[in-house]
Amino acid sequence: MKTKLYDMTGAELGEIELSDAIFGVEPNESAVHEAVKNHLANIRRGTQSALTRAEVSGGGRKPYRQKGTGRARQGSTRAPHFTHGGVAFAPKPRSYSYTLNKKLRRIALKSALSAKAGECKVIVIDAISFAEPKTKAFDKFLGAVGAGAKALVVTAGADKNVYLSGRNLPGVKTTMATLINTYDVLKYDALVLDKASLAVIEEVFA
Repeated sequence: MKTKLYDMTGAELGEIELSDAIFGVEPNESAVHEAVKNHLANIRRGTQSALTRAEVSGGGRKPYRQKGTGRARQGSTRAPHFTHGGVAFAPKPRSYSYTLNKKLRRIALKSALSAKAGECKVIVIDAISFAEPKTKAFDKFLGAVGAGAKALVVTAGADKNVYLSGRNLPGVKTTMATLINTYDVLKYDALVLDKASLAVIEEVFA
């Protein structure tokens, strides 16, 4: 599979070959679903919390005597069925994260990348670099290469100027080649890579 190679001004420099092992596999929808579900679970904040009947203040005294009142027996006014009572099976802070098989994660990522390549949404740039952080220059660059408003921009390593230039653009995310994941590849409309990051992806995930 081949795709066009551009510079940062949008000028076409020729063609570059994409690895069939990464960008030419048959997408596995089941693996992609599992990877997305796992990603969302791992970033979920399990901070919800409520008080059980043991934690609500008050209710230490039996509200009325056991027998002879004609009412149902009660031991505390903080039972779940009372107003101001505790919560039955109250949620507590916990982690929702779980691990996914490495082979399955890799299949899912290859499926997402192959789907993007099949839609012609993989844009390869000769080199992505900025002399200084400049959001306007970054936005102009994305427009020149036809990336659109929602783009995932990938560099081979950490580039402070690229990160600072793109962080204020809504719908744009910058990341490193070794940190790409299935969820981000699917979330953004265009995948913008430079030649160096493409080489890292093909080396690491092949």
